[in-house]
Amino acid sequence: MDKVFILGGLRSFIGVRNSAYRHVPAEHLGAAVLKELTARYQPSKIDMIICGNCVGGGGNITRLMALEAGLPESIPSVTVDLQCASSLEAVITAAARIQSGLADLVIAGGFESSSTQPLRSYNPNRPYISSHTYTTAKFIPGPHREDVMLQGAEKTICHYHISPGEMDAWVLESHRRVYEAAREGLLDSITVPVYGLDHDEGIRPRLNQRLLDRLPCVLKDGRYLNAANACTMNDGAAFLLLCSEPYLKKHQLSAPFRLANACTVGADPLMSPASVLPAVRGLLERSGLSMNDIGSFECNEAFAAIDVLINRAYPDKASRYNQLGGALAYGHPYGASGAIILLHLMKSMELSESSRGICCAAAAGGIGSAILLEQ
Repeated sequence: MDKVFILGGLRSFIGVRNSAYRHVPAEHLGAAVLKELTARYQPSKIDMIICGNCVGGGGNITRLMALEAGLPESIPSVTVDLQCASSLEAVITAAARIQSGLADLVIAGGFESSSTQPLRSYNPNRPYISSHTYTTAKFIPGPHREDVMLQGAEKTICHYHISPGEMDAWVLESHRRVYEAAREGLLDSITVPVYGLDHDEGIRPRLNQRLLDRLPCVLKDGRYLNAANACTMNDGAAFLLLCSEPYLKKHQLSAPFRLANACTVGADPLMSPASVLPAVRGLLERSGLSMNDIGSFECNEAFAAIDVLINRAYPDKASRYNQLGGALAYGHPYGASGAIILLHLMKSMELSESSRGICCAAAAGGIGSAILLEQ
C-alpha cells in the first residue's frame, strides 16, 4: 500500500443506553466530538468525512452530523453501514481514497446512539413478515429474527465447544483492564467529555465470579449467553484524521502511525463472531507477516466467545490482546466501535512500544474486517 498516515483521533466517553446521552441524537453526539477534533488538530483542508452509523434514521447522517458541527458545507460526507465493522470500513475506505490520489486528508470514524434510535417498520406490501415493526436490521435470508446476532453467537459457542469458564475469565479480565486503564488515565489523551459525561459508564470494577454465576441466559432456549459475556447497547462517537505523505510534507507535520494494510472477508453469516479469524489470517497473508511480528492486538469484544477464539488461535498474545480492556466493559456503540478500538490500538502500541498492531471486528451477516498499523 502507498503510505497513509494517521495524525491522531478522539472519542467520546461511552454511554450506556438510556443513560447520560439518552436525549442526545447521534448526529449531535458525533458533532460535539468532531468539533473537538478539528479544534485540536486544525486541519487545513478536509477533503471528505466518512463515518459509520448503524441504527440511525437512515439517509446520509454523516452529512447531517458535519453540518451540525458547523463544518463548511463544501466538505462532502459519506455514511457507511457495515454494522459492528462500520467505522473500520470507513477508515479503510478513507485510506483507499488517499492511496488513489482522490484525497489528501479525510476524517473517518463513526457515531451511534442506541438511546435515540428510531423505531422501524416494514411496508405492509412486503410479503412473509410476521411483524411489521422491528429494531434490528435483517442480516441473513429467511425470516426476520430480532435475535439473529445472539443466536449466531450461541451457535458459535456450541460449534467451537466454548465453555462458560473460558468466557467468564475474559469477562472479568476485560473489566479489570478497563478499570485499571481508567484509574491510571491511560486514555486521557484520546477521550473528550461531551454533554457532561466524563467517564465510560459501563465499567464495573466490582464484577466477580459469584455475580456471573447468577446471570440468566438472555435467549429463551439458549444455554450460554448472558448479560456479561455479550456486549451492551451503547452511545458514542470516535474519529481519526488520515492523510497522505504529501500532506505531511506540505504542512511540515509528523504522524505517529501508518495504516499499512487492511483486509475484509466474508464468512459464515450464522456464526459471525468467528469471522475475525479469517480476517486476521488474510491480513497477515496480504502483509507477508506472521503473528510473531505483531506487538499489539485489538478486537471488538462484542462477545466473550470472540476472545476465546482469538486466544485459542494466538495464545502467546494474551497479554498484548485488548490491553486496555474491551467492549464487554466499555460497551459497543455499533457504528463507532471500529474507530474506538483503532484508537485503543494506537494507545496500546504507544504504551508497549510495539512497531506493529492489528485491530479487527466481526460484523453482522458474517463479515470480518482487520487493519494493520505500523508505528
